[in-house]
Amino acid sequence: MLSNTLNTNEVKDASATEVEFQRISTNDRKTIFATITEAPNAPHRLSVSHQETGSGQELRRRSVIRLDKTVTGVSTDPRVVSAYVVLDAPVGDVSATTEIKNVLAELSSFCFTAASSTLLYDGTGNGAAALISGGL
Repeated sequence: MLSNTLNTNEVKDASATEVEFQRISTNDRKTIFATITEAPNAPHRLSVSHQETGSGQELRRRSVIRLDKTVTGVSTDPRVVSAYVVLDAPVGDVSATTEIKNVLAELSSFCFTAASSTLLYDGTGNGAAALISGGL
């Protein structure tokens, strides 16, 4: 279970500065966190949710981690930037999490820059560039 406060290296911005989140709700299979310094007119939220379908060997879990941040646009109007990761895994027919972890590692390393054995949070990997620019 996630702690009520995410503040020890769980979330960092592009400059590797910690962003602290506090749990504000848990309902059924979804938890929502808000930044501790969040302004009411600029919500900055992180949510984690899970949905399971099937049973036995056909059991699948779809997990979503999503960040939504309200920013001020050039027009001075509020705009929302959202990013999310979806993991859809056959949890009923996988004996170990090794390959699931490999898929997550491959996705992360595609979006961020690897420096030796460390991942840089700078968002300059090829995947991040494609996401930001709409490139193929």
